[in-house]
Amino acid sequence: MNPLPQIAIIGLGYVGLPLAMAFEKKYVVKGMDIDVKRIEELQAGYDRTKELSKQALALAHNLVYTNDWEDIRDCTVFIVTVPTPLHANKTPDLQYLLQASVLVGKVLKKGDIVIYESTVYPGCTEEDCVPVLEKTSGLLYNKDFFCGYSPERINPGDRNRKLTDIQKITSGSTPHTAVFVNELYAGIIRAGTYAAPSIKVAEAAKAIENAQRDVNISFMNELALIFDRMGIDTNEVLAAASTKWNFLPFKPGLVGGHCIGVDPHYLAYKAMALGYQPKVILSGREVNDQMGVFVAEKTIALLANRKKGNISGCKVLVLGFAFKENCADTRNTKVADIYHSLVQAGLQVTIYDPWVDGQAVKDAYNIMVSDTFTYKQDAVVLAVAHDLFTPIAFEKFVENGAIIYDTKGLIPRHLVDGRL
Repeated sequence: MNPLPQIAIIGLGYVGLPLAMAFEKKYVVKGMDIDVKRIEELQAGYDRTKELSKQALALAHNLVYTNDWEDIRDCTVFIVTVPTPLHANKTPDLQYLLQASVLVGKVLKKGDIVIYESTVYPGCTEEDCVPVLEKTSGLLYNKDFFCGYSPERINPGDRNRKLTDIQKITSGSTPHTAVFVNELYAGIIRAGTYAAPSIKVAEAAKAIENAQRDVNISFMNELALIFDRMGIDTNEVLAAASTKWNFLPFKPGLVGGHCIGVDPHYLAYKAMALGYQPKVILSGREVNDQMGVFVAEKTIALLANRKKGNISGCKVLVLGFAFKENCADTRNTKVADIYHSLVQAGLQVTIYDPWVDGQAVKDAYNIMVSDTFTYKQDAVVLAVAHDLFTPIAFEKFVENGAIIYDTKGLIPRHLVDGRL
């Protein structure tokens, strides 16, 4: 096997681009994406995810961007980092993963290695992707070509824990491949690697990482729903409970994004396919999925109390549309649920979020995002704790008679009418 492989990264989103940037420091890398506009933007030094600056992109001297599959034919390692979303019925949508497998299969050669980073259910790589690679390439798995799985652990918006600062799980379809894949990643990951004993174990580890977080947050969200009925401030309860050394510091909140809101469904899908009906995992999803509507309903109730029931046409400012703070990622954002519930109540809603791409939001959600806001509002919902919202003079909203609902505990308590 070539000690200096030429690497192709398939998919240049939040996962693929940072990975390509890391590998290009040691290898020749070809970044492949079927989105022609994305390739043109990167060639011009612009990253729409706002994870990498123009200056950072300019430092990549061994990285070539392309949307032509012929350009990666001479590569020997193919790393697939395409999204794995859900269908409307919450079942896994593997179309991007299988499409990428077909296209990789067309350029696959003897001795090549295909590594998947996309989050999947245990068994997906070898049961769903490998047959596609074999059929398309005409090659035999673990004889002519080999596979690895190294789940992505990118945390969008995190300026402290970058790709190379997060320990990486690796695996391979044969002992020799497992060693190669582990050494490949060990060369770029400062935090080190963990070699899982099999691809399926690595897949399962990724699935439960986010499922565990989802379940823990759902417990906090359920407490918020209960304490709201009791007239108790959830954050004050958590502050008191946190004085015990082993109390887990989770907080209630809106759970969106491409990982936490999606991965539990992948795990549950596989469990049900094997005849087991998961209870904890799906109940956690049910709780978290309702929190956007809950926030909207609380805001409406507070506003109706202030306006003595006459809320039609009232102005509401929603701060934030991204699924989390300090990033441009809007996938599965629960702010969309807040928006739709407020609009259905007859309110005039303005969403302000300088982080996100307004056109992309309009295309994906048919929702307009404003690049300005005024302090003359009837209600304000802080949905996302972007750092750039910290200087906002929330007392001006209060002076103008607005009620404020804070989902993140960012605003001084005396200015807030309600919070999770």
